[in-house]
Amino acid sequence: MQQTSAEPLTTGGLRRVLAVLCVTEIVSWGVLYYAFPVLAPSISTDTGWPISTITAAFSAGLVVSALAGIWSGRLLDRIGPRPVMTVGSLLALPAALGIAWAPTLPLFFAAWVLAGFAMAGTLYPPAFAALTRWWGPRRVRALTILTLLAGLASTIFAPLTAALSGHLGWRHTYVVLAVVLAVVTIPGHVVGLRGRWPDPDAADAELDKDGVPAAEAPREVARSGAFLLLVAAIALGTFSAFAVVVNQVPLLIERGLSTSTAAWALGLGGLGQVLGRLFYGRLDRTLSVRARGVTILAMSALATALLALVPGPAGLLIAVAMLAGAARGIFTLLQATAISDRWGAAHYGRLNGLLSAPSMIATAISPWAGAALAVAFGGYTAVFWLLAAIAAAGAVLAVGSVPASRLPAAADVGQDVRPD
Repeated sequence: MQQTSAEPLTTGGLRRVLAVLCVTEIVSWGVLYYAFPVLAPSISTDTGWPISTITAAFSAGLVVSALAGIWSGRLLDRIGPRPVMTVGSLLALPAALGIAWAPTLPLFFAAWVLAGFAMAGTLYPPAFAALTRWWGPRRVRALTILTLLAGLASTIFAPLTAALSGHLGWRHTYVVLAVVLAVVTIPGHVVGLRGRWPDPDAADAELDKDGVPAAEAPREVARSGAFLLLVAAIALGTFSAFAVVVNQVPLLIERGLSTSTAAWALGLGGLGQVLGRLFYGRLDRTLSVRARGVTILAMSALATALLALVPGPAGLLIAVAMLAGAARGIFTLLQATAISDRWGAAHYGRLNGLLSAPSMIATAISPWAGAALAVAFGGYTAVFWLLAAIAAAGAVLAVGSVPASRLPAAADVGQDVRPD
């Protein structure tokens, strides 16, 4: 399947691509990611499989997604998002049906492994690559809109999944969700992502000022110190952010909040996440690449430290939870633009796949790690101090994550030049 149109996308075509991706990302995240936490207790009760083992299957899918994303990113650079995301949607259907119908634990694991391949072709990394190349200098606006709307996936699909499960049971719920995913995302990607995959801008193609051929540039970038520091910084920030999400409710219960109030605090943190993303454009315009990365990771560290420090009352804890959510929301956009800000869009898919793989693995292990550390430390306060330190370490590493050859001429793509 090729990008068939010979003409570049018009303004209407760009809006169509953005609108389609907003819808398909909501559905893909809702079915392949957010449905599982809602259904996991029912799966365990019905099958007798330990919930820790069920969660291990889900985490295995995330690890497969991370590894497959490296390969799919290279493919996307060459042929565009339409075939990659369509295949991802096609794989998602048998994966979700396999999860629903798995009679044994090994088959349940196998279905989640297949779901991992589907995630690699349908979740944020390929969507970010599509908007980065197609929208060019206006990509921050498009990425902001996408992440704002896709952030509604949990808001829509968590209650929907719970309602379906109450009437149908978890197996039939996954069948219904699989059908919804197929009906929405397969034609959405086939029809909505049509259009010529543009060549990289000349400025993006000239990645190395020392004469390294463009074809060799991704390999040189991936081996550079700046790239390795960026990967480490983003992975540390991701681990901290997701561990905070998963372990925030038990921390707040330790502080004396009821389970219901703690859950509300987590939900309002999601609202903070959306509001935080609205401010990313201002940060993009006013801060250099280096300063932006350091500031956002430091903000995440500060918010996490405040969760560890503030004993109450409930209103203040909820406000801090919203601040943590805002930092998490901005961090998503930092990750989406990290590659293009430093090395352009020419090899975004390949480099972003390498950048995202450790972060996805960090996402997979952070729930277990947080709970295990709480047992080891005898409570969640010490865990949150450690998570704050991890985010702060990411901020320190971000200082060296901008290549010297990209400063000052091209490090801030689409911005006024601001030397660091």
